[in-house]
Amino acid sequence: MTALGFLYPGHSAEDDYPRIEQLLGSDIRVDLVHTDIGEDAHRVDALLEMGSAGRLETGVQELRHAGAEAVVWACTSGSFVYGWDGAQEQVRTLALTAGMPASSTSFAFVHAVRELGVRRVAIGATYPGDVAQLFARFLRSDGVDVVSVSSSGIITAAEVGTWGEPELLALARGSDHPDAEALLLPDTALHTAAHIPALEKELGKPVLTANQVTVWEALRLADRRVNAPELGTLFTREPIIQA
Repeated sequence: MTALGFLYPGHSAEDDYPRIEQLLGSDIRVDLVHTDIGEDAHRVDALLEMGSAGRLETGVQELRHAGAEAVVWACTSGSFVYGWDGAQEQVRTLALTAGMPASSTSFAFVHAVRELGVRRVAIGATYPGDVAQLFARFLRSDGVDVVSVSSSGIITAAEVGTWGEPELLALARGSDHPDAEALLLPDTALHTAAHIPALEKELGKPVLTANQVTVWEALRLADRRVNAPELGTLFTREPIIQA
């Protein structure tokens, strides 16, 4: 059994995680601890507070007691808002506090893009425009070519969490770009786990979503590879038959 730990801010799309655990179809356990979201606002000052070391530290002990082998801060905006160097420091501090390998959803996107071997991406963000541009800047710090950035201008994670498949498909269609090799949907408050194959079929290209890449990143940290086609192209890089 491989136990994966996640620190998830507040309550929006956390039910994606047990769904992903089921879809992995292997000896993988997903342990999720909620952190205090503070002010629910996709605004730079609120996001910096949400991702502060003190807020993340609170949930770490519970994951250690659960036997987690790796921990991921399951928040994109609450990590990339610090910039590349700040997000690295956030992860280093989390790893030292937890006593285990650590990462964040922002770095999960970077590593997933590398895994797919793509360089040109489009972003479909639920955030306001200024926050969406910070995510694009974060990706560009690693040499990713962001060809377009779409913003829905939503302030709260609570509102994003109410979106269903129609809104998700509309976001994907409206955010895609013909030059993009993959579409990135960066908000962990967005329910996507049940819809990734439909999104990829609709667009005809890989789609990376926040909760999907977060779990993939935890598996990477734990040195586990799982073939799970229902979680999209990212999870088909390994043979179906597992060792």
